Amino acid sequence: MFLIAGLGNPGEKYASTRHNVGFMVVDLLAARHSISLKKKGHQSFYGVGRCCGKSAVLLKPQTFMNLSGASVASASKSLDIASGDLVVIHDEIDLPFGAVRVKVGGGHGGHNGLRNIHQSLGDNSYIRVRMGVGRPPEGGDVANYVLKSFSGSEKKDLDDVLLYAAEVVEALLTHGDQYAMCEYNGRNILNP
Repeated sequence: MFLIAGLGNPGEKYASTRHNVGFMVVDLLAARHSISLKKKGHQSFYGVGRCCGKSAVLLKPQTFMNLSGASVASASKSLDIASGDLVVIHDEIDLPFGAVRVKVGGGHGGHNGLRNIHQSLGDNSYIRVRMGVGRPPEGGDVANYVLKSFSGSEKKDLDDVLLYAAEVVEALLTHGDQYAMCEYNGRNILNP
């Protein structure tokens, strides 16, 4: 069984922000695979079903980004998820908008949601799907930047980027992390 956790902040105020792309991709995967995200538990909304022929739990932590680890660790432990079957989808300022990268293990890179997951799991060897949101303008505050909505030009491409990210997750489930990294990590859907 796979646990696919999309990171974000709960509430309408944050729904369309850069920090919530993980939620957006999980919502899209739920729609594509007819999985209802109405169960409550593990400090999250979640759903259980099948994605690409694999048993999967789709999870949206409701703890706010910086405390995501409480939800992810609770679900991981309860479901006995191996680190290789945990997929975390999150925003990544070190990648341009439109880039989606698969990474296994590594540091948190300053991302507070990942930092908290690392601490809560005591393990950083899970799979990440890194969604590029770009950096703020020179001297701009990162926290304010990720908590703002996408620009007008980005909004025009956002649906395509989210669909692409969902396809990356589906490829990962179907063919494994090495295939997904080889197939998708060198691309940017907006600049193929």
